[in-house]
Parts: sequence; structure tokens; C-alpha cells
Amino acid sequence: MSNGTFNVPMARNEPILNYFPGSPEREELQKQLEKLSRREIEIPARIGGRNVRTSRLAEAVMPHDHAHVLGRWHKCRKAEVERAIHAALEAHKTWSRMPWHQRAAIFLKAADLLAGKHRALLNAATMLCQSKTAHQAEIDSACELIDFWRFNPEYLQQVYAEQPESSDGCWNRLEHRPLEGFVFAVTPFNFTSIAGNLPTAPALMGNTVVWKPASSAVYTAHFIMNVLEEAGLPPGVINMVPGSGGDVGGPVLDSPHLAGIHFTGSTEVFKGMWAQVGANIERYKYYPRIVGETGGKDFVFAHASADIPSLVTALVRGAFEYQGQKCSAASRAFIPASIWPRVQKRLLKEIAHIRMGDPADFGNFMCAVIDRGAFDSIKSYITYAKRSKDARILAGGGCDARKGYFIEPTVILARKPDFKLLREEIFGPVLTLYVYRDGSLDKTLKICDEGSPYALTGAVFAQDREAIVKITEALTHTAGNFYINDKPTGAVVGQQPFGGGRASGTNDKAGSYLNLVRWVSPRTIKETFDPPTRFEYPYMLPED
Repeated sequence: MSNGTFNVPMARNEPILNYFPGSPEREELQKQLEKLSRREIEIPARIGGRNVRTSRLAEAVMPHDHAHVLGRWHKCRKAEVERAIHAALEAHKTWSRMPWHQRAAIFLKAADLLAGKHRALLNAATMLCQSKTAHQAEIDSACELIDFWRFNPEYLQQVYAEQPESSDGCWNRLEHRPLEGFVFAVTPFNFTSIAGNLPTAPALMGNTVVWKPASSAVYTAHFIMNVLEEAGLPPGVINMVPGSGGDVGGPVLDSPHLAGIHFTGSTEVFKGMWAQVGANIERYKYYPRIVGETGGKDFVFAHASADIPSLVTALVRGAFEYQGQKCSAASRAFIPASIWPRVQKRLLKEIAHIRMGDPADFGNFMCAVIDRGAFDSIKSYITYAKRSKDARILAGGGCDARKGYFIEPTVILARKPDFKLLREEIFGPVLTLYVYRDGSLDKTLKICDEGSPYALTGAVFAQDREAIVKITEALTHTAGNFYINDKPTGAVVGQQPFGGGRASGTNDKAGSYLNLVRWVSPRTIKETFDPPTRFEYPYMLPED
């Protein structure tokens, strides 16, 4: 074995490509969009390095053109899940003992492959499968995933470098062992970067993984696996088993070898998994680590001193980029009455300019929501608001699922601070506003704090520094990611570690060392160089 103290390359955030007309990146992306749109692929499960076909097929379609099939993927059940668990446990024997710098090299290579020849392919797949614009795909499936794969090795080195003090005559050391068993990664549809990070962060730390991607994003998960395999990920380290939550999650949670869960998704699903772990606790060989990022009812709180153009831009981008299908999306806003007329005028003017449609048309700012279930759920909230005497639709409200699952950017004015749409997560392009009297700032801050069970992201807009200090302090526990004069979306790896508390998750901060320490089990080693040879202590010596 070669010996050395190795330093991983210094991580830097991947530059965002702009896709200007005539640029080479735009041309390459358009070629990939056309290529993927013309062919239909078969997507097998990946277990122990093998393609596994079950003959139980489901379709991957374009949300903006749901009659257009991108591919058909094989659904897994108990037999395939048990095979994946076995593959993970077998791979653990060698992967957990692989030198850390060799593990890191695989993900650093994956980052470079994605930054280079696979960038346009994965971006195009994300645009078509998840109905993202070129910009939303670029900051997600390219830049953020590349950042995860570059920064996490740096954080790994940081974790390993933290060592205890040693006193005279001994050497104290701390080693970070992978967890015993396997980690279950459950990933959402909305971010390709999260789909790539949740299985690979534990794997980087020496764990092996059973990965269930969201059913509506198996298409992009397939391409992530291609990149990882090309980068040299050994068989069985990450096993992709697409399928329904019950068919995959049930056998996983019943396994005595479950060592951890890395989850992003709905609050109710996460609570259900946690409850099942609790019910099964006697059968596990270890206490499973549970790391989850779930829902949000994210806010923008404006002060009377707020800069109107900045505030409105943050509302539009925060609420309607990617159709509001971000757990960090601005979903509720509190606007003081003194600036409301100017805010309303500018907000409605900006929304009137939004174009919505196919992501292959680069002039569109919005596309479709992910599937029929999401469409029906979001539409039901809009319908509720339309029928309520306590709300008024200021913009949008239209829903059309004939060709794609399109919902207009919708702004709703709530007349009551406890209105349903100010409290419940909608996960769509719906922004609910509440206008408060300037003299009721303290009361409204309390409403913002207590009006929702979530605590993921939030933002304050103010030019008055005393107001910023006061609002930031009053809303201390309302958001794990808090923004001052910026929209509540767009956390960047290495800059704003992401996660929230309350009903929004365990706040284990993806994009930092804090997440990685959850996937290791430390062992303290004390080596004494000249151990004592008698049991007596000096105080026991006889008096002269």
C-alpha cells in the first residue's frame, strides 16, 4: 500500500452556463433535447452492478406533453429489494475498507465527467423528464450535483482530520467507520442533484446503499447511474431499485441490516417511515440513523422599508421558478399595507410577462408540474381559494391538463391570517399574500412564526437595519435557511448548507460536513506506549 497524507483538490463551485443564443452550450443542449425526444429507452434496475429486468413496466413521460413516452422502467418488489440488500451487504465488505482517497477519486471523477461530456445529456434529461427550463436544469442537474461530488470529498477530509488531544505517554486517535449494514436513500422528483447526492454522500463515507428514486424521475436516475458507473463505482455500492413506496420501502424497513435512511420528500411519508423504524426497533442490529429533509411553507416577510423592485423579483422567482415545486419555494408573503399598492402593481405587471410551455422553447420561464397527482392537488387549493369569501385571486388560477400539466402562476390575497393556503404546503406555482397593518409588525411576526408547522426557508426584505435585526431575531426558529434581501430559494453547496427544522426535517445540512458525520460511526483508539506494570497508585504508599 502506498503511504501519504493526501489532500483532495480544493473544491470550487461549478460556473453556471448562461445558454445565450448562439452559444456552444445552447447548441449542444438543443441537440441532446432533440436526440432524447426522438427515442424511447428501457430502464432496468441496477443491482450488484447488473441490469435487472422485472417485466413490470411503468412509463416515464414528459410532464409538458404527457402522451410523449421517454422510456419504460422496470418496477421492483420484495424479491429485487432483498437482492439489492444482499448486494449492498456483500459490497460493504470491500468498499468499507477501501482507502478513503480511492473512494473520493471516484466521485471527483464523476464530477468531471458531469462537468464535461455528460453535462448536456443530464440537463436535457432533466428538462424533458422533470419539465425544467434550461436554467433550472443547469443550476440543478449540472452545477449543484457537480458541487456535491467535489465538496463532499473536501468535507470528508475535514471530518477525518478532526483528532483528539494526546497526553504524555499515549497517542489518541479517532477513526470514522462506515455504518454497519446498508443505507436506504429515498430521493424526490424535483432535484436531480438531490437524487445524485443522497445515495452518494453515504457511499463516499464507505457505506453501501439501496436507492429508491422517485417514480416520476427514474429516467434521470438512470443517467446518474451511468455517470457513476463510468467513474468506476464498484458493483453493489449503490443499488437502484425503482418502484412504489410500499413495494420497496416495506422490505427495506423490515431488514435487520438497515443502518440509516437518507430521505428527501413529503413530511407525511417521512413521519410514516420514522414510525415504522420505531415499531421495528427490536429487530434491527443497530439504531438506524435517520436523516430527512421534508416539506416547507416558505415565507417572504417584507418591511415598510423594503426595496420594491428587489422584493417583487424575489416573489416572482421564489414562487414561480420550476413551477413552485421546490421545498424552498416562496409560498406565503407578508406585505405591509403602506407599500402594498406599489408591490401589487409591479407584481401583477411582472407576472403578466411570464411565458409558460415546453422547456425546449428557451423563451419560457415556466413549464408543467410533474404529474396528474400534483396537478389535481394544486388545482384543488386554487379552487378552494376561488370559492372562499376569505380570499381573492389576483393573478392566474388557470389549470389545463389536456396536453401537459400546466398551472398558471397564481397569486392569492388572503383576508385572514389563518387562511388555509397560508398554512398548508401546496408545492406548486401558488403564492398567497397577507397584507398587514404597519403598526402590527410584532403581531404579524408571531403569525408568521406560528402559522405553519414547517421551518425550512424564509426571507426578510428591509433597508432599515434595526428592522432586519428585529425580524431576524423574531423568526429565529422559522427557517433553517434564512435570507436577507434575497429570495428563499437557491442554496449553493459550500455556501448555504441546506436543511430545516420543525416539520421540515432533521436539519442535517446537505452540502456541508454536518451531513457526512451522520454516515460514520467514530471509534476512539488510545495507544499507551509504556503502560504501568503495578496496580498501586502513589497515594497508596506508606507514611514515612
